[in-house]
This record gives sequence, structure tokens and C-alpha cells, in this order.
Amino acid sequence: MHALTSRSAREWGRLAARVVCAALLSVAATSLAIAQERPNILWLSSEDNGPQLGAYGDRFSTTPALDGLAARGMRFTRAWAAAPVCAPSRTAIITGVMPQTTGGMHMRSQVPLGAPVRMFPALLREAGYYTANNVKEDYNHPTTPDVWNDSSRTAHWRNRRPGQPFFAVFNSVTTHESQVRKRPHVPVHDPAAVRVPPFHPDTPEVRQDWAQYYDMLSAMDGEMAALLAQLDADGLAASTIVVYWGDHGVGLPRGKRWLYPAGLDVPLIVYVPERFRALAPAGYAAGAASDQLVSLLDLGPSMLSAAGIRPPDWMQGRAFMGAWRGEPRAWLEAGRDRMDERLDLSRAIRDDRFLYIRNYHPERAQGEFLAYMFETPTTQVWKARHDAGRLDAVQEAFWREKAPEELYDLAADPDAVRNLATEPAQATTLARCRAALRAHLLRTRDLGFLPEPDMRRRGGTPSPYALGLDRTAVPLERILDAADRATRGSAADTPTLRAGLVDDDAAVRYWSALGLRLHGQEAVRGSATDLVRVLEDSAPAPRVAAADALARHGDEAQRDRALATLLALADYRRDGHHAAMLALDVLVALGPGASPVRARAAAVPAPERDAPSREREYVPRLTKTLATSP
Repeated sequence: MHALTSRSAREWGRLAARVVCAALLSVAATSLAIAQERPNILWLSSEDNGPQLGAYGDRFSTTPALDGLAARGMRFTRAWAAAPVCAPSRTAIITGVMPQTTGGMHMRSQVPLGAPVRMFPALLREAGYYTANNVKEDYNHPTTPDVWNDSSRTAHWRNRRPGQPFFAVFNSVTTHESQVRKRPHVPVHDPAAVRVPPFHPDTPEVRQDWAQYYDMLSAMDGEMAALLAQLDADGLAASTIVVYWGDHGVGLPRGKRWLYPAGLDVPLIVYVPERFRALAPAGYAAGAASDQLVSLLDLGPSMLSAAGIRPPDWMQGRAFMGAWRGEPRAWLEAGRDRMDERLDLSRAIRDDRFLYIRNYHPERAQGEFLAYMFETPTTQVWKARHDAGRLDAVQEAFWREKAPEELYDLAADPDAVRNLATEPAQATTLARCRAALRAHLLRTRDLGFLPEPDMRRRGGTPSPYALGLDRTAVPLERILDAADRATRGSAADTPTLRAGLVDDDAAVRYWSALGLRLHGQEAVRGSATDLVRVLEDSAPAPRVAAADALARHGDEAQRDRALATLLALADYRRDGHHAAMLALDVLVALGPGASPVRARAAAVPAPERDAPSREREYVPRLTKTLATSP
């Protein structure tokens, strides 16, 4: 009996060992499966709204769904768009590359996206993700077929294969500027209780626009609530990272399109479920707020990193979450380029306290006429008050020429209305910001310093991106030096600008001619012979800049020849529609100075099939402005 018991014990021991071994193997396999499991990713995006949410401390706002998401996740308090308007901002988001690097910085332009740069959802799709976009794209590069499984109004994670991880984007247009100004509208939020920022005049029209903006935020929040409820109903909340962001700032003048906090500050909320907590941003906790500097440029690499994909080296954004989380940023950068039909070029950079803006067209007012923006009641009443002389100094600044440099202490001046750039006490900060901006422009090979028609025609390369990387084709250091000399307003630069009119690079010639125009009548008349020769330049942009200078400050014969040059360029059939836009824009800016040719310029033909569909409206907008100008 004793022997039988011992044998049974040995057998039971062997059986128990096998059971334990199997259990351990099962646990190991389960752990491995969890480790290899990929999260679903849901993006919720909205248009033309800053962080005016309850979760960000705005007590006037009514946004319970997004506030609840922030209470479960993390909100970033220093998140910035890479551009203050939709198309270039979304171009940065979808590529992880600055639009000035890819050539996609001008509004509604369509330029090829140069290899190796790709739209990042294509990388997720190659890794097995189902990519769905409902429905906004609005990139300044054509979307290739490999990016989305479905980009349509019916795109949804529910259309994927069973068990397939998804990356799904849902975009709300409810907060877009077109909805903020839509009338009739019965306010829900009381216009009398709204905060009017100091740069806006306090009028009933302005208050209604701001109150309607808050109404639209609430409506958008309801849309987000419905999508989050669908996620929960599908049993996916525990396996899905949710990211909510706005594409740029508030859709009111001096917000959208401008490099101020109202135009660049955006909400960014990230929720990471418990099972994927190892992928969360640094300091993640329910209800936490991070003051880390984050750009929307960082969204693409962050999603790749969270999905277990190393962000490619060509991406300029840096991951703020996932296995390849990068070092925190010291600076955020953004740019303003052509806004619809109107020329501009400004760059901005900020650290944790100071905002620095460099304006390369200081001859232009911030509030220069822009057809779409002037549909907004706030813009109209603001301009009417300017015309009537009924604005204070802060409000009036919007209608004056820009300062070449702007510096703001965001800790003391969150609305950015007190420019400190000329204050001696800020000299060290100003120098530090200048150096950081120049390093950024050179590192990213900023193509905005090539006039748009020049970028389109120089180099013979297959894409602007490839052109920018060619340091022989684009001597960016020399071009930046010319742009700085042209726009910093020092009379000592006049001889160098005059010499630049015969430089072998068209962009240097352009900036040199523009600089002489900015330096005024004495500089132009002293360089008139050289500027007249530039009217026959092989590239259209130097011709436009020289004509602008001579039309303003030349003698009568030179003015006549300059206007004839602009009129010839205004016909897109000569040098293309980008050159036509540049010439027409200058004619509009000349105001009464363009009177001798205004009627003929207003009658030039509009490009149809000769221009991308998204750009065809700009020549007609400019000619309409010319036709209706006094």
C-alpha cells in the first residue's frame, strides 16, 4: 500500500509539473500577444477653433464630451499648429514635415509630394491598419491611392475586417469660420457675457460672432460625444487611443491666418486606455495637463510610434508618445505664406514664454483685403471703425503696416498685443529668437523664400521637396541674407541691395528689388536704371518686384513702364497663373497708383483647365477686387 501511494505521488507530481509548465507557457504566450497587440487609433478633429473648452479653463464654454475625455486622459496646454490656416496646417499633420519643406505652404496649392516623404497613414496601412478618413483632407499635395482604405462620408472603423486594427479620422466642420458667421442665428451663449479680446472692437457684431463661435463649439462637442458613444457601444474603448485636436486657431480675424496665439494655439487631448498605458505621453495620468511644447507636426510620428512603427528619418515632427518618444521640444515653429489670393511671408517661433514673429512683407497691413475673410461681420465692422477713426491703438495696429519683427511675452501678454522687439531690455531674448529661427529655416530648407512662380519653374527637379534639398539650385543662405537685408529697414543695406539686382539667383534679385522699394523713393531713384533692366528679367517675380518699386517711386516714364509690365504679367497665358496672381496682387496693393491700368487688368482672363481646380478662383478674386476698388 505504501509502494502504491509513492508511485501515485510520483505520477501526480509529473502531471502537476506538466500542468504548471503548460500554464506558464500559456501566460507567456498571452503576455507576448498583449505585447504585440496594436492599439486602435481614433482621431477626432475640428476646424477653426482654439482651446476655448471647459477642460482648458474656459468657463464660458459648454463642452462636456471633450471635457470628459480630458478628465480621463491628458490635455496639452502648449500645442501649436504649424500654420494658422487649414490646408498648410493639414499638410504638416499628414506628412510630419513642415509645408515650407515640401513646397505645400501656399493656400490651396497642389504640388507633388517628393520622395521619400509620404502621407503617414500609408505607413500604418502597410503595417496592417485599416485607415479610414471621414472626410476632410484639404492637403496641399495630391493624395495617393495608398493612403486611405476609405476617405469618404461613409468611412468608418466598422468597415474594416474583423479584428483588424484601425486608424480612423472623423472631422467636424461645425466650428469653421463659415459657420461662425452664418446668419440668421439665435445665440445660445449670451453675447453680452462673452470676452472680447483687446485687439477686437467691442461691438454687437463682434460679440455675436464670438458668442456664435461658442455655440458652434457646443454643437461640435455633441458630435464628438456621438462618436465616443459609438466606440463604447462597439466594445472598443478599452483598445483604442483617442486623440482630439483642432487644426488651427479661432476662425475670426487675427486668429485664423495669423501667427498670434489666437491663430496657432490649439486644443490637443490624448486618451490612452489602461492596456496601452506604456505608450502614453510622459507624465500621463487621468486629468493631467502637460505644458510640454507640442506641434501638430508631431501627430504623425506619434501615431506611428504608438503603433510600433519607427518614424522615418525624413519626418521633422517628433513623437510625444509610443516606443520612439523623442526629447521634448525647446521651440515651436510656424509659418504664414500666401493666404488665398494675397501674397505674404511671415515666420514665427516660440519657446515656453516668448513668441517671435519675423515679417518679410512689412509693407503689407495685417488686415489687407482678403475676399473670404471680409465675409465675416467682425472683419467688416472692424474695418469700418478703422475707416472712421474709431479704434484704439491696439485695435488700429491690425490695419497698419507690419513691423519687421514682433516679440511678445506670452506670460504677461497672452493676447500678444504689446510688441517688445524694440525694447533694449529684450535685446538678448530677441537675439536668441533670431538665431533659433534662422537655424530652423536652414534646417528645414524653407522654400517660402522662393517666390511662388520661381519655386514652380526652377531647378528641373520632380518636386519642390527635391528642389529644396539641392543646395546648388537653392542657395538658401544667400537668399535668406537678401530677404533680411530687404526687410530690416537699414539704409546701410541699400548699396548691397542694388548690387543684388544682378545676382545670378532670381530669388536674390527679387528680394533686392523689393528691398529697394521698401527703402523708399531715394533708394529707388538711385537704382532706377538697374530696376528698369530688371523689368526684362528672365524670371517673372523680379519683374514684379521691380515694377512695384518703380510704380511707386519712379518718374512718370518709369511708372508707365512698370504698370505695363504688371499688366502683361497679369495675363496668366504669358508666364502662368502664379505669376499672374503675383502681379495682380501688387496692382491691388498699389491702390490708386494702379488707376491707369486697373480696368484692363480687371478684364484679364481667368485660368480654367490651365490651373488646378483649387487655385482657379484666385485670379478672379483679384480681378474683382480691382474692378470694385475706388
